Amino acid sequence: MSATKTETGGAAGAAADGMPTFEGLDTAGDYIIRDMKLWEAGRAEIVLAENEMPGLMACREKYGKEKPLKGARCMGSLHMTVQTAVLIETLKELGADVRWCSCNIFSTQDSAAAAVVAAGTSSVFAWKGESLEEYWWCTDRALTWPDGEGPDMIVDDGGDATLLIHEGYKWEEEYEKSGAVPDPASTDNLEYQQVLTIIKNGLPKDPKRWHRMAERMVGVSEETTTGVHRLIERANEGTLLFPAINVNDCVTKSKFDNVYGCRHSLPDGIMRATDVMLAGKLVLICGYGDVGKGSAQSMKAAGARTVIAEIDPICALQACMEGYQVVRLEDVISEVDIVITTTGNKDIVMASDMAKMKNNAIVGNIGHFDNEIDMAGLEKFPGIKRVNIKAQVDKFVFPDGHAVIVLAEGRLLNLGCATGHPSFVMSCSFTNQTMAQMELWENRKSDKYGKKVYLLPKQLDEKVARLHLAKLGARLTELTDSQASYINVSKEGPFKPDTYRY
Repeated sequence: MSATKTETGGAAGAAADGMPTFEGLDTAGDYIIRDMKLWEAGRAEIVLAENEMPGLMACREKYGKEKPLKGARCMGSLHMTVQTAVLIETLKELGADVRWCSCNIFSTQDSAAAAVVAAGTSSVFAWKGESLEEYWWCTDRALTWPDGEGPDMIVDDGGDATLLIHEGYKWEEEYEKSGAVPDPASTDNLEYQQVLTIIKNGLPKDPKRWHRMAERMVGVSEETTTGVHRLIERANEGTLLFPAINVNDCVTKSKFDNVYGCRHSLPDGIMRATDVMLAGKLVLICGYGDVGKGSAQSMKAAGARTVIAEIDPICALQACMEGYQVVRLEDVISEVDIVITTTGNKDIVMASDMAKMKNNAIVGNIGHFDNEIDMAGLEKFPGIKRVNIKAQVDKFVFPDGHAVIVLAEGRLLNLGCATGHPSFVMSCSFTNQTMAQMELWENRKSDKYGKKVYLLPKQLDEKVARLHLAKLGARLTELTDSQASYINVSKEGPFKPDTYRY
C-alpha cells in the first residue's frame, strides 16, 4: 500500500472501496505512521520525557509486576506525542493490549509514533497532517482489534472515539427498525460527514458491530472539558452506553494541565509559528477559565498588554482582580495584535471579526476543537486569498489588502505549531488517566460503576500530587495528631472536602 511520498504527506485520494490510499506513509504492519526511520529520534525523546514524568514512572514501579491491566484492551484517542508515548508504554507495562490514534489532525509527533510502533508497544494510526477522512478512518481502525472486535476501555480526549461508538449504535437501531442508513450529505459539518460515512459503509456488512462494541466496553476515561460535557449530556439523557470517569476535573489535571500547561505551551506555539515579539502587543484572551487563566498569565508575563473577554461574571471578576481589563470582543477587535480563543465553545471569532482586524494580526485557538474560529466562513469570504507561510501558518488576505495570520487552521496551536504541554505537567494528567483505567478494570465485574460520569476519589488526586513533589524538591509538613483532630481530617488525607475549589 505504500507509495511515493506526496508533498502534503497525506492521501492523494481514495481507493475504489472508499479507503484512503495513504501515499507516502509507512503501512508495513498493523499500523500507519509517517516513517519508521524516525524511531531512534523518538526513543531518545521518550527517554528524556520519562525523567520528567515521575507519576507515570512510579506507576510502572509500583504496579508493573502485578500487571493490574492484564487482559484489558485499551484504545486511545489522544494526541500522539512524546508524552503520550510514555502513557502508552505505562499502560502496556501494566498489562494492557494497546491501540492508538491521535485526537487532532496536526498534533502527532511522528518520531514518537515511530518509536512506539518499533518497540511493539502499541499499534498506532496517526501522523502529523492527516485529512479529516484519514483522521476518522484512523479512529475507526484503532477501535478495531485484529479479530474484528473492539476495546474494553478507551482513553479519550474530546470524545471522538466515544462519539463514533454512540453514533454507530444509534444508527444500528434505526437500521434494524427501518433499514435506513445515514446520509453524510444531511450535514454541513465536515467531520460529522466522515462519521456518517463510516457508519453508512459498515451497516450492510455488520449491522450489530457497534452494539457488540458497546456491550464489551468496561468504560472510558475522558481527558477534556468538552469531552466531559458530551458525556454528561448523554448521561442526563439516559443514552450513555458505558461508565465514564471524568479525568478533566481531577484537580491535578484541570489546575495543572489546563493552567500551567497552557501557560507554557501557548507562547511556545505563537513564537515558533511567527517569531513575533509579544512584549508591547495588545492580546485578547477569549475566556478566563483554567485554560484562559494560564494563557493570560503567559501573555502578561511576556510583557503583552492583555485583555479578557468573558461571559461568566465570576471569571470576569477574577480577571479584574488579577489586573486584567475585561472587554467585549467587538469593542477591541480592530485594535488587538493577537486574539486567542480558550473557551471550548463555538463561533467565538467570526470571519466578519477578522475582516476588521489589523494587518497581520494573529488569530489562534487553544480551546479544544476547531470551531471557536470561523474557518469555514473565512475560507468562503468573498475575494479572500490564502497564502501558506509554512506548515500550520497561513495568511488570509482580504480584498482590501489587509491580512490575518491564522495558526493551525484554528485547531490547537500549541500542538499544531509546537509540541504541546511539557512532560512534567502531562505526567499529572496521564497519571490520572492510568489510575482511571486501573479503577475501571479492577471493578469491571462489580456494580460500582453504572452508565454515569464519575470523578476519581480525592485520595487518588492527592496521591498523584504526592508522586510529583520529590521531583521538585518539595517536603510536605505533617500534621500532629492534635492538629488533625482539630480540623477533623486524617493525617494522611484527604485534606480538603469535595466542595473545595483550589
